[in-house]
Amino acid sequence: MDKINFISQSTSLTLVITISLIFTLVGLVYSKRFQGINNYLTANRNIGFFSLSTSLVASALGAWILFGPASAATWGGIGAVIGYALGTAFPMIFLIFLGKKIRNEFPKGSTLIEFLRKRFGKSLFKLILLMTIFYLFVFLCAEVTAVATLINYISGTELWITALIILIATLTYTLYGGLRASIFTDIIQMIVILILLTISVFYLISFTGDQFSFSFVKEKSPHLLSSNYIPNYTAGLTFFIAVAATNLFHQGNWQRVYAAKNDDVLKKSLILTFIVIIPIVLFMGFSGLVAVSIDPKVIPDLGFFSLLLRNQTEFLSMVIIILGLSLTISTVDTLVNAISSLIVVDGKATFNFSKKINYLKFSKFFIVALSTIAFIIASKGFSILYLFLLADLFCCAFVLTVFYSFYNKKLNEKTAYISIILGLIGGFLLFPTPDFSKSLLVGVMIPAELFPVFISQSLLFLSFLVATFIPAVIWKLR
Repeated sequence: MDKINFISQSTSLTLVITISLIFTLVGLVYSKRFQGINNYLTANRNIGFFSLSTSLVASALGAWILFGPASAATWGGIGAVIGYALGTAFPMIFLIFLGKKIRNEFPKGSTLIEFLRKRFGKSLFKLILLMTIFYLFVFLCAEVTAVATLINYISGTELWITALIILIATLTYTLYGGLRASIFTDIIQMIVILILLTISVFYLISFTGDQFSFSFVKEKSPHLLSSNYIPNYTAGLTFFIAVAATNLFHQGNWQRVYAAKNDDVLKKSLILTFIVIIPIVLFMGFSGLVAVSIDPKVIPDLGFFSLLLRNQTEFLSMVIIILGLSLTISTVDTLVNAISSLIVVDGKATFNFSKKINYLKFSKFFIVALSTIAFIIASKGFSILYLFLLADLFCCAFVLTVFYSFYNKKLNEKTAYISIILGLIGGFLLFPTPDFSKSLLVGVMIPAELFPVFISQSLLFLSFLVATFIPAVIWKLR
């Protein structure tokens, strides 16, 4: 990656340390008044409309929005943009109905896994717990990688430095204050995010002028808007299925479902979150369409930044750094607390330690260990979008079986277990390599030439489709 150095490393590091320190101090000071396990897990089930709404939006909109939608748009066209936006927002509508159902049936719950533990036996519940923690961990790696990559792009700061500062700062206040600290800092972060996104949108449209339009994209890259361009459909469905599935398993969302003061607050907050998320993700995705239309050789992950920072202004570089930090920290604290809550609530049934153990303390050691691994991974600078897609595949294999079981009590554990495993195997066989040229089945085990062109060119779409729907076929066959 080119080191353009829009601003100096010293300025960049000062911003990173200052912003991280501010959020850490705010989180620590505020949560000092709200101690206890109920505040740590569910914020005492007393969160109102404004706090819940800002927290849901801030948690949903991580640093991935600066990379993912634009990157997907460069090859998946307008379909990928729409699929990404709907996939991110749709679970909020689903949670209105499912959240109310779970709150009524399990009013003292804290996690989705806790509910599933009552529904299924230990073997399947452990598999679901493992998958959920794996997904949240990959999400954590991707978020820290994203902000480290962003600051490296802007100032040349090494990836590991940013990753270390972010993780230490976020762990400090989140492991102390839990969900209370996460929700309160989300309010501040969301205000900062909306202000800086508005500034970015204004400058982006001003810089690009007539180029930031559908007519320009249609002129330069007509295939990305064409109804005959197959990836518009396959990419759109891929991102809708993948992103929706993962968000339904996001323990951070379920904590907030339980934290809502009442069902009415939950419903209104989820509707507002849905309304806010869609235009933001659509805009970020559209920036990718414009970026690749201006420069077909643009690095997909950097589509948005290639437009906004084209004049290399120091002010906008600082805006982007603060925006990226706010987005990342608001998401990372949600992920840290989500994983910690799973260990606290479901740890005893999972690990079966022989002696009495403080699972809250154990969860914090567990999180520090995971964060250390996340730090190492983030320092390597892997593809952010590919990391997310890998986690998405796991969730796709689980999603129909898990949520279908809420409404069909006849689905037994053995059938559910087999359907999920076969879905995972099928998905992995077709899941593409990082260059998207082949998969384990297509190109490795069997030459790609023996498959129809559609299959070899739609591996990602087919892997998600197979992982998602094979389980449903298994239910019918058994």
